[in-house]
Amino acid sequence: MAKETWIVAGLGNPGENYRHTRHNVGFRVVEALAVKHNARLKEKGNAIYGSITLFDKEVVLFFPQTFMNESGQALGPYIHYYQIPVNHVLVVSDDMDLPVGKTRLKTSGGSGGHHGLDSVITHLGSKDFPRLRLGVGKPPSVEEGRDHVLSGFKPEEKPLIDATIERARDGVEILLDKGADAAMREINKD
Repeated sequence: MAKETWIVAGLGNPGENYRHTRHNVGFRVVEALAVKHNARLKEKGNAIYGSITLFDKEVVLFFPQTFMNESGQALGPYIHYYQIPVNHVLVVSDDMDLPVGKTRLKTSGGSGGHHGLDSVITHLGSKDFPRLRLGVGKPPSVEEGRDHVLSGFKPEEKPLIDATIERARDGVEILLDKGADAAMREINKD
């Protein structure tokens, strides 16, 4: 019997200049999984990805190399080609509606105005995929949203976001091991 396959896709912008921006916390969570489990990553097409085995599941760690707002252009074709059910596609992203340090896991839903999630929904043709959102705090105004997500964390926020990324990484493992309900209890607690 073939192993159950999951994709854990971190959303972000490619390139070193975006690495530590608020928009790239999704990348950082998936990168933390890759480091912990010694994943061998390769670049092909418009993605970097690698496969690991966790809890008797094949888990593809996926980093779209399109810019954030076109994340679905990289993820959608991969999902369709390998016929992975959308409920086995975990998307990890930033969220300006959550304060730094907060995490939220949902099994489906809308984009909440997040253009990367909009792109994924469009290219998967479904809203029924789990998503893990990490708070990056609100910008001073709506007009400053783009600058906010493309900025780095303040020195006083860095220890908190680093701890949050580790907690989110561990939450992904709980989801893969024990399911969504157990993961939501852990990830969504305040």
